[in-house]
Amino acid sequence: MEIKYLGHASFLIKTKTAKVVTDPYDPSIGLKFPKVEAEIITVSHQHFDHNRANLVLGNGIIFDMPGEYERLGVKIAGFSFYHDKNKGKERGENILFKIESEGISLLHCGDLGDVPDDNFLEAVGDIDILLVPVGGFYTIGPDEAVELIKKIEPSIVIPMHFNHPKLKQESFGKLFSLDDFLKKAGAQNEAPIPKLSIKKEELQDEMKVVVLSF
Repeated sequence: MEIKYLGHASFLIKTKTAKVVTDPYDPSIGLKFPKVEAEIITVSHQHFDHNRANLVLGNGIIFDMPGEYERLGVKIAGFSFYHDKNKGKERGENILFKIESEGISLLHCGDLGDVPDDNFLEAVGDIDILLVPVGGFYTIGPDEAVELIKKIEPSIVIPMHFNHPKLKQESFGKLFSLDDFLKKAGAQNEAPIPKLSIKKEELQDEMKVVVLSF
């Protein structure tokens, strides 16, 4: 499996049988969405910085609802939760997507607004790679991200949805930076890499934070 960060909450996940793009964003956020093709697109919720599936090249199938699916050897499971701490009354619902292929289970949290309880996480099941928002304000922040990581105990954590100089600061200036999370997670020395290529047998018991550049 190969994972590339496209910025914000969007990733390109390549398996041996398919390409998956998560939460494609509108360029009005300040980032130009790259030319990328995929057979599968997941959309965690219908906000403009997460739902621009039309920008993904090809005729990919869009998954934007809870449920269990399978496409081209990739298993997809969507779990409905909330975009805020008030059970969705402020920003609506958010879907966490579990993506399984090549013996690896990956969880894309979308705009997770609160830390789910143990019963919810038990239903999600074991996770090898966690793609987690860390910016706060619209989502969980650094402290809550660390709390979630301790609950899930993944092998690899990839942070997303944090403030970045290229983002439109009127909308995203309130977000914590990546460094804020890395300090909380004790991973200040993690240098960004362009992509993560990983096989099931390479996963370690000890959790590692991987920072992906874009």
